[in-house]
Amino acid sequence: MKICAIIPAYNEEKNIRWLVSSLKKSGYAVLVIDDGSSDGTSNEASSAGAEVLRNGVNQGKGASLIRGFSHVKRGDFDGVIVMDGDGQHLPEDIPALLSAAGAGGNLVVGNRMARPGEMPLSRWLTNKFMSFLLSCLTKQRISDSQCGFRFISASTLAKLNLSCSNYEIESEMLLAAGRSGCKILSVPVKSVYRGTKSQIDPLLDTVRFFRFIWRQLRCRRADGGSKEPCLPG
Repeated sequence: MKICAIIPAYNEEKNIRWLVSSLKKSGYAVLVIDDGSSDGTSNEASSAGAEVLRNGVNQGKGASLIRGFSHVKRGDFDGVIVMDGDGQHLPEDIPALLSAAGAGGNLVVGNRMARPGEMPLSRWLTNKFMSFLLSCLTKQRISDSQCGFRFISASTLAKLNLSCSNYEIESEMLLAAGRSGCKILSVPVKSVYRGTKSQIDPLLDTVRFFRFIWRQLRCRRADGGSKEPCLPG
């Protein structure tokens, strides 16, 4: 398969070079979306061999991914791998995602929950609850709904009408895929915490998640269970 790795990154000059280099050595195309970084993220990614799109100001992970997806759709890729720019996701786990894709997974999500490493307990508990809720809404088992390490087939990507600009996009992606009849699979992956500060705001992003889910539930009731995604508003 011809794969492009999409990496949204914000102030990741310390980690982005080795990640891009590792992906390029494995034969993947790499697209980095620099989300308004104030450091050398763009230069490090570009010099390591990545194509770089730069946001003039910080717009959020969701906005960066949407821009990256739109760019990649103009190519002839069979699918995309989405990874974080902080080095938390390891290129060595990509073959497991691709193997699950070959077994019929239209969207394959990494599962860190069996080996959470140094994941804070509060995030582990919140993630378990979110994953349970999204499993109910999609009617498919999703073990780690907030993991940003994913494979998305080109045909599935074409069906996703995404609009969330922040971390809720992880959930929006799953709901949109489920409503489109796509098969969602999970595979175990390792998660490495390199001492960098997470860009996730535990309170704000949790509130955003529940606001997003609440809008989805309200829209579904109003539309009589429509499968169309509800836009933010």
